[in-house]
Amino acid sequence: MTKLTDPMFTDETAARAALEGIRWPNGPVCGHCGETERHYETKRVGRYRCGNPECRKDFTVTTRTVMESSHIKLHKWLLGFYLVSSSKKGMSAHQLHRMLGLTYKSAWFMHHRIREAMRAGGLDLPPLGGNGAPVEADETYFGNIDEPKTVRSDGRPYSKSGARGPANKRAIVSLVERGGDVRSFHVPHATKVTVTEIVNANVAREAVLYTDESRLYGDAKELVSAHEKVNHSAKEYARGPVHTNTIEGYFSIFKRGMKGVYQNCSEKHLHRYLAEFDFRYNARHVTDGERAALAVKGAEGKRLTYRQAN
Repeated sequence: MTKLTDPMFTDETAARAALEGIRWPNGPVCGHCGETERHYETKRVGRYRCGNPECRKDFTVTTRTVMESSHIKLHKWLLGFYLVSSSKKGMSAHQLHRMLGLTYKSAWFMHHRIREAMRAGGLDLPPLGGNGAPVEADETYFGNIDEPKTVRSDGRPYSKSGARGPANKRAIVSLVERGGDVRSFHVPHATKVTVTEIVNANVAREAVLYTDESRLYGDAKELVSAHEKVNHSAKEYARGPVHTNTIEGYFSIFKRGMKGVYQNCSEKHLHRYLAEFDFRYNARHVTDGERAALAVKGAEGKRLTYRQAN
């Protein structure tokens, strides 16, 4: 079981060995060409030279990862991955700054790069609800948008009471497979078209979809084997297996973390925070150390420059 007293969190040599064990369980792999057989050590500890005649480039365990070109020590990187991965509601950059002995600017940038490592994506993600598994879908709103608007996307004005919808709030749409993974999306507007596109791209055709009575999911019944609703406005929160309690539980964790830990989040970074909470939820059945190792593996093939993060 991983502990904060482990040598890899305090010693650079132990940290390098741990990182190489996570990224290269079968030996060094060239980050430039993928060569696995031909390589040799250089005079600089931890640096290897590719033996592929067409490559011949130097590489380290951080090459082509979010840690590449960083001046932060490897043991601090590992501790940062562990702390962020094991904190259920997140850990602020100020806390990382204090615990790791970094400047706040460095801790903030490190945190965003760890979130990038946690981000799942690509066309290889399997659809949720395969083999007829139930999937819950819901939307929520968190924080004010950066540029307030006086009218809705359909041209109607917002009312003071919010009767015509959440005025000037950031829209989030999430899908969760019961007992499985969650996927969250920050969208400019939560509309029927947007929600239908998300369901179509992320939910299997054989799945059973559970939602509330929102009209946003009116077209979803054409995309799944069955679509059941609960009527929250009539104080109906569960009807046998029909409920959205799982996704609402996820939203509860997300909002407690955002309000209690992070407190402030610009809209352009909201998708990174969603990726962080999605990652921890999806890796909830493993230990903290295993979750941190998964985050380190997720750093492969990703880069995030300071200019991109700002």
